[in-house]
Amino acid sequence: MGIAIARAAAEYGADVELVLGPVQSVPDDPGLNIINVVTADSMAKECIDRFGKCDIAILCAAVADFTPEIIEDKKIKKDKNGLILKLRPTIDIAETLGKSKKLSQILVGFALETNNGISNATSKLKRKNLDFIVLNSANEEGSGFGYDTNRITIIDRNNNIDKFGLKSKDEAARDILDKIVSMFR
Repeated sequence: MGIAIARAAAEYGADVELVLGPVQSVPDDPGLNIINVVTADSMAKECIDRFGKCDIAILCAAVADFTPEIIEDKKIKKDKNGLILKLRPTIDIAETLGKSKKLSQILVGFALETNNGISNATSKLKRKNLDFIVLNSANEEGSGFGYDTNRITIIDRNNNIDKFGLKSKDEAARDILDKIVSMFR
């Protein structure tokens, strides 16, 4: 979804910086400045470093909520006592950017929900100071991860709710960008 949004934004004439985590296929579009990252921490750093200089940030990566406290650089050998893995919370990129957002900036987030989608997404929208949030349902066939299609619902800070049918991710990306464009009218 992030690649589709980046491509569409470039087609709309935006200067696009795409902070991109590990993916199967890296786009080679000339209109995209791609910053490759591997960890949640490196994604947070790149997004935070760039945010002050951008007009619009669309946060659609499914960044892990937790990361191992200790990262080994060698194989961990099997032990008859098992292994206890300690995790620490990762930086919440949307929340961090929402706290430093200027009035002139637009901040868009995503929410993948399995139940109570509208209420959970609306809560996230307010808590993270987003201008709007794009809700995906993990329960709907053809939507979310692993598909070339998506079914989105856009909820804005005025509690306007726009539900879209199942579309290609390219079409859904244009729906998201059209919502942003409408904010400038």
